[in-house]
Parts: sequence; C-alpha cells; structure tokens
Amino acid sequence: MSDIDAASYGETSAGALVRQYTLRNASGMVVRFLDYGGTLTEISVPDRAGSFANVALGCRNIADYETRSPYFGALVGRYANRIAGARFILDGEPCHLAANNGPNTLHGGMAGGVVQGSGDPKDRGKRNEGGATPNFSHRIWDVVSAGPNAATLRLVSADGDNGFPGTLTLEVTYTLDEANALRIDYAARVEGRATVLNPTSHCYFNLAGNGAGSALDHVATIYAGRYLPTDAGQIPTGAIEKVDGTPMDFRAGKRIGADIRAGFEQLALAGGYDHCYVLDKPEGALGLAARAHDPVSGRTLAIETTEPGVQFYTGNKLDGTIIGSGGALYRQGDGFAFETQHFPDSPNQPQFPSTRLDPGVEFRSTTIWRFGVSS
Repeated sequence: MSDIDAASYGETSAGALVRQYTLRNASGMVVRFLDYGGTLTEISVPDRAGSFANVALGCRNIADYETRSPYFGALVGRYANRIAGARFILDGEPCHLAANNGPNTLHGGMAGGVVQGSGDPKDRGKRNEGGATPNFSHRIWDVVSAGPNAATLRLVSADGDNGFPGTLTLEVTYTLDEANALRIDYAARVEGRATVLNPTSHCYFNLAGNGAGSALDHVATIYAGRYLPTDAGQIPTGAIEKVDGTPMDFRAGKRIGADIRAGFEQLALAGGYDHCYVLDKPEGALGLAARAHDPVSGRTLAIETTEPGVQFYTGNKLDGTIIGSGGALYRQGDGFAFETQHFPDSPNQPQFPSTRLDPGVEFRSTTIWRFGVSS
C-alpha cells in the first residue's frame, strides 16, 4: 500500500479498530472516509470566496455510525433501496432476505455488528448478536490500495449473506482529481451462484456546509423525464410515469423545497422526495444525472453516472434526534441525496433493467461528483 494519511477513528462496540483515511488534491479539497462502511465523513470544498466547508452530513463518532446513522456517506449493498417482501426468485429458487424495513429489505438487510471484509474465510459472514449479518454499510472493508489521491476498498460477502446467493467480491475505488471531482468506481464478481447486485453511495449533501440548516433553498436539476411511483411501503408500483405537470419535474431546475409541500400523493406517501428517476441517457453510458446549486455560497455539484436511475431523497426521516459531525442537530430537509443506482425492487419487476450478476461476468459502474462554484 502506498503512502496515505490514515488515523485511528476509534473502536466499534465489538472492539474492532476503525481507521479514517484522507485524500487531498493541490486545490485544497479534502475527502475523508472510514474503512467502516466505506463511509465518507468529509468532503471539504471551497465557496465562491474560497472558504472551505464540509458539504457531507455525518455522525460525531463510530458509536453513532453504528447505532444512529441513516446511512450517512455509506457504501450500500448488496442491494441499494428496497426489495418487496424481503424475497425474490432467481433461477426458480426463492431467496429469502433479511426484512429490515417493515416487510421489505432496505439497503441490503440488517445493520449492526462487524464483519471483516476479507482475511480468514471462517470470519466472513460472521453473525452479530442479533442473529443477522450486518449489511455492507456496517462492516469493516479492507483498504487494499491507497495513495494521496485514490484508494480502493474491498469487501467479500459470503454465499447466503442476508439471504443473497453467491459469494460476492466488491471493490470500490475513490479517486479525487485536480478539478475537484470525486470519482467512485465499482467492480464486482460473484462465484458459485448468480446473484443480484445494486451498490451505491448514500451521501447526504448540503452545499452550504454540514450543519448549516435547511438545504431546501438549493436549486436542483434532475435530467429525467420519468420516475417510478411507489405504494405506501415505497415499493415501485411497476409503472414508469412522466414528470410532466407534477411536482416531480426538476428538468428545468427549481428550489428543492418549491413543491415539497404540494398536495401530491407521491410526496405524501414518502414525506417528501424519495423516488427513483429514470435518467434521460443510454443505459450503461456515462452521462449527466443531476445538478445542485447553493445560491448563497455559490457551491455547485454535478453528478454523472453509468447507472440508469438516481434516487432523489430529501432527508425526510431526519427529525432532530441526531447530532451531526458539525455539532448541529439534523432536521428534515437539512441534506439531500442523489443515490445513483438501478431501480428498486428490480429482482421482482422484470420490466425494469436487470440487476442479475452471473459467475464469470464482471460488474462495473461509475459515478462522478463534480464540485464547483458559480459566480
């Protein structure tokens, strides 16, 4: 492993050491992440006056990341978003998953505990005290290579992990360039049996700064003319609907909060925006998914991805009970997420793009966050 700034971040409740790694560029941008969940704890970028601030929401310490974090900055898997009924059928065989969101599976299954990303095979898939294997955001990943501007993390997920078939090896590379862009590359393979895979990074942004208050005055643009409506459990109904004439339309750019309290059933069901948008680009091609702009600080964010969708989430469940890493309480709308991904519940909805991964096939996905300033 090449030289990188790394330091102890504390210990988990199980006594596992957690380390925090730092990436820097010549422009002064700083990105910090934990080997616990691959969690991004800091993304410091300048405003139009050149003042730096952390624009990623996060927790104060490892204990809060273990027990209180709503996936702040975490790598999520095996399957981002929801799978209905915590089950799907693959090659005629039912796969029963860990239900952690009512009757459904959210972000890969149960949280809590620690499983090492690799090492002795007998340690892989080790159960936590609750009897369930922690999902990817609550495991310690192996940092297999690291330098001042890039780092690669690896996680091995055993066959049957939270009910998912096949032994999966997932590598995620963070690369910080000199133009203030953070690139996230995913590469995976599965052995033994086919599986389904839908990883993402669940970073919450506030371009005014972590703990600066509401982000609802940010201006967001989403390059999608269609979205997936959901039922009361936030499972896609199977329909793909146009955004035209609805509060779901962000194609021309508007304040995030402009329509968030409109009397629109989809917003009422989710308590705000928590919907997957079908991107207006060829599937698999790297293209623009979304933009965000804070008019006060001038900070901007442009998101490119190879994924077919982006889940736009407005921090609806932030309720003032979490003290953030900047010392402020987080409330609804204090951050937003653009989770690049395949569609929720795809294993049960064959009309959606497939998330199947077969042995011998390499999975690859790329997302880029480009930070800048406006005049």
